[in-house]
Amino acid sequence: MASTAAPATSAPAHALSLEQLRRLAAELRLLAAQVRVGEARETPEKFDRERFWRRLNEAAVTVAGEATTLTTVFCRPPLPSSQETQRICEQVHAAIKALTAAYYSLPKDQGITLRKLVRGTTLDIVDGMAQLVEGLLITPTQSPENSTLISYNSVWVMCQQVPQMPKDNKAAALSVLTKSVDFVKDAHEEMEQAVEECDPYSGLLNDSEEGSAEEEVLGFPSNRDVYWSEEDQELIVPCLALVRASKACLKKIRILVAENGKKDQVAQLDDIVDISEEISPSVDDLALSIYPPMCHLTVRMNSAKLLSVLRKALEVTKASHVTPQPEDSWIPLLINAVDDCMNKIKELTQSEIEL
Repeated sequence: MASTAAPATSAPAHALSLEQLRRLAAELRLLAAQVRVGEARETPEKFDRERFWRRLNEAAVTVAGEATTLTTVFCRPPLPSSQETQRICEQVHAAIKALTAAYYSLPKDQGITLRKLVRGTTLDIVDGMAQLVEGLLITPTQSPENSTLISYNSVWVMCQQVPQMPKDNKAAALSVLTKSVDFVKDAHEEMEQAVEECDPYSGLLNDSEEGSAEEEVLGFPSNRDVYWSEEDQELIVPCLALVRASKACLKKIRILVAENGKKDQVAQLDDIVDISEEISPSVDDLALSIYPPMCHLTVRMNSAKLLSVLRKALEVTKASHVTPQPEDSWIPLLINAVDDCMNKIKELTQSEIEL
């Protein structure tokens, strides 16, 4: 006997709802692309910091609410009608537009570092919402997959973080510098741990004597490719010292910005952050190059690159308002220390240069 119950949603209506979600996802991706390259909008009004943050926070709360609505409505039966889907899509689009408009209202003269942080958070939220909508398109209704719930949770969490963001360029600079210090600290600890273990790839490759000759003939790495030679271990010493100096440099810069940084000196703070952010990637390059099989020329090149970045960071910091002249004696001392490290690295790699 045929059922007399009518389907909750007809096939054409279902298809229309999915098309509306697809269109919304495409619009959100377009908005994200615009935020990546968008500039602040000029306004004759004086910037009101309190009003800006209130506006951004309210927009984030609205977006979080719309993410909850999307997940609730589309992950349990019955599917909404096409009219209801259209209404929800319009609300989501409006909420994201309000969030991006709030970002655009932050002028450049409030600091590039602050704008980057706000833009990054805005992008994370917009991308997260787009990912949530795309997840709803591929997830069977009535049975939400973990990926959809994770997307919803990530949007909600990112929106909750907006009120905790740095509120001015000095606070933003300190936030970025703190992360850089932590990154370099982690890299230094990993290098020290690798040196202590003396075999970072132990167990990853066959280390038995049996068959080693055959493996070398076939082109497989021999033991010397996964261990440090005496020359390698000698070269690691000044490399570690250079990374320690990098950590000390970043810590000192962060302290100076915290103690002496002025909120109205946004350009100088931006300059300090820009060059300081180059230290961590340069440390990572050097750290990766010390693992066996070590190429001494690569180590020398990466060390020279790190030295150049450190010198520039110290020069920019010394020339800025955060460094009172009587207190800058640590700068030449640190420059001498990193120069000594580099000279030792050059000495230990000179034979490679001469080959």
